[in-house]
Amino acid sequence: MKHVIALDVGGTGMKAALVGADGTLLHQARRATGRERGPDAVVADILDFAAELRAHGVRQYGEAASAAGVAVPGIVDEAEGVAVYAANLGWRDVPLRALLTERLGGVPVALGHDVRAGGLAEGRIGAGRGADRFLFVPLGTGIAGAIGIDGRVEAGAHGFAGEIGHIVVRPQGAPCPCGQRGCLERFASAAAVSEAWAAACGDPDADAADCAKAVESGDVRARQVWQDAVDALADGLVTALTLLDPRALIIGGGLAEAGETLFTPLREAVRRRVTFQKLPSLVPAALGDTAGCLGAGLLAWDLIDTTDPSYPSEVTT
Repeated sequence: MKHVIALDVGGTGMKAALVGADGTLLHQARRATGRERGPDAVVADILDFAAELRAHGVRQYGEAASAAGVAVPGIVDEAEGVAVYAANLGWRDVPLRALLTERLGGVPVALGHDVRAGGLAEGRIGAGRGADRFLFVPLGTGIAGAIGIDGRVEAGAHGFAGEIGHIVVRPQGAPCPCGQRGCLERFASAAAVSEAWAAACGDPDADAADCAKAVESGDVRARQVWQDAVDALADGLVTALTLLDPRALIIGGGLAEAGETLFTPLREAVRRRVTFQKLPSLVPAALGDTAGCLGAGLLAWDLIDTTDPSYPSEVTT
């Protein structure tokens, strides 16, 4: 049975799968990234994990994977196959595609950015399916974005396209590790909401999910924290839609798990801010935390199936 290897490397964990030609997830596995052991150990674990997946495919399906796709965080040179920089993994200029190609016996390997890979999956087979233009924005520890255009995701001239989290929405606001002040992710990420709610309620262990529950119960302090985040997010999204004119805004990540507690006020906040712009649909992501892994699988299939840009068209999760 033809299949590909898909790997989604995160700051704390790795998700992996063998993906069939129809998009079916044939086999899934997870393990810790182990970043505390240093960047070289992380790279070694990625190579070992991929080799184990290849061996499983041979045992289970009688043939090796036809290709592999890997999605990683940070700055990624997709054309050269180099993981340029990732602060949370501590690596610089890792020739990951070449290393994986060698370890996997010469099969073609695609290297992609984790958020762009997730956006690719959401656009082709998830919440953005059928939309020729979309913006995928996961709200997690930080905020990034994936710009979808006709079945592909735009990387930009230097690999920075979609970094909506570093749009300045509150000039002279909180400093950001990027060097600016007032960046969107300092106000509207899950980490930012967690920090603000912990300070407001006096519980250092409180997080964004706790804030959402308090909002639903009518807590005035929680509602203020939540509305501040929603307003900042709406400012960033309207800036992005003014530039990109997407047909759909797809919101994912941990904060989106609050459902309509987030989406109802966010849709209204975006609606209030648009003037001449065409209001896009604003919808929750559909693929959850499998999006990056599915996107890596799509990147792999794209290497060996170039006749249909939307292939595979369906996924069984």
